[in-house]
Amino acid sequence: MADVNRGNRPLSPHLQVYRPQLTSITSILTRITGNALIVAALMIVWWLLAASTGPEYFAFANGFVTSWFGDLVMFLSLWALWYHTLAGIRHLIWDNAKMLELDKAEMLGWMVVIGSGVLTVFSVVVLW
Repeated sequence: MADVNRGNRPLSPHLQVYRPQLTSITSILTRITGNALIVAALMIVWWLLAASTGPEYFAFANGFVTSWFGDLVMFLSLWALWYHTLAGIRHLIWDNAKMLELDKAEMLGWMVVIGSGVLTVFSVVVLW
């Protein structure tokens, strides 16, 4: 018969006792940035639709997109795009069973984090 007394057994580790590694954090952040890019895509589509609707509605949408909040969303979206791209390349490397050793996997994680920041700043400087 199955043991129905589950109260005396320890629970599996949870966030309070689990020490997150760089590879797990970067993997979670890849999923978050992928979903966050939808916000920027919707904002750009809204801006394009406003441009096709009329000058007064476009002025409203353009004012929002070029405001400090719109600039912040676009800047963070540019970072998310670079981060998500580099993390995707990292996963392609792993799909080919390369660099799966712990030290090399952590190095790839740092390359994604640092590379996304550098490429974002470079893109802003070039596009500005």
